[in-house]
Amino acid sequence: MASPSSGVERARKDVSFGAQAPRRPLRWYLLARAALKLVARGYSRLDVEGRDLVPPQPVLYCFSHQCWLDPMYVMAAVPRSPRVYFFGPKEIDMRRGVRNRLMRWFGLVIPFAPGARGLLAATHRAVELAAGGASIAIAGEGQIHCGESVLLPLKEGPAYIALRAGIPLVPVAVNGTGWLAYRRRVRVRFGAPVAPATSPTAKPDGAQVAALTAATWDALDRLVQGFPDRSVPGPLGRWVTEMFNEWPDGVRPGAS
Repeated sequence: MASPSSGVERARKDVSFGAQAPRRPLRWYLLARAALKLVARGYSRLDVEGRDLVPPQPVLYCFSHQCWLDPMYVMAAVPRSPRVYFFGPKEIDMRRGVRNRLMRWFGLVIPFAPGARGLLAATHRAVELAAGGASIAIAGEGQIHCGESVLLPLKEGPAYIALRAGIPLVPVAVNGTGWLAYRRRVRVRFGAPVAPATSPTAKPDGAQVAALTAATWDALDRLVQGFPDRSVPGPLGRWVTEMFNEWPDGVRPGAS
């Protein structure tokens, strides 16, 4: 009979990054990127602005978030290299659910288990990947919202990871995903780095993190402005938009 300690050890292995987010070859990433770019440009009229502002080195992309498909549009818009990993989702087991399995299979994400320990482990992985030459992308608000020109307060995670890794933080506005009707325009707008590359900081202090978070919010808020709110589309557009949206209160704000 297996001992209780062996059961605990198996449970630890089950939630390890090796199980939840195994490393994949670069060719798998390039295949996933090409497929997502094809879908994004096939369904929407994708406009990319400011990509020339992104430095040719690992960066942390902090993007606005209205829809579960925002990462697809970010992936379709970012430079071909460096490779990009998306911080999240918060999941107990990435081996369950079609969407989770696809993200895990292609090695696109840095998932984290609920709780402080899971978030800490994911942060360590993000810093490690950035040190190895990869870029990190984070939905800085931490949740989806309604309103093309609306920006919620940012979490401190993007600033903390950028300072820990010593990489520039680049704001990215994703507009047009509030309602995704077929062939409507989606705009991905990159801003200039809010902070240049620095030496990695093992323990960024609270003042540094707060200052970079505030500066990032200001830059990202300017980027999301000037895009009109969209009307509710037909059944296909509503289904595509809301398929995997997780609203904080369980229902889209204003939905009947």
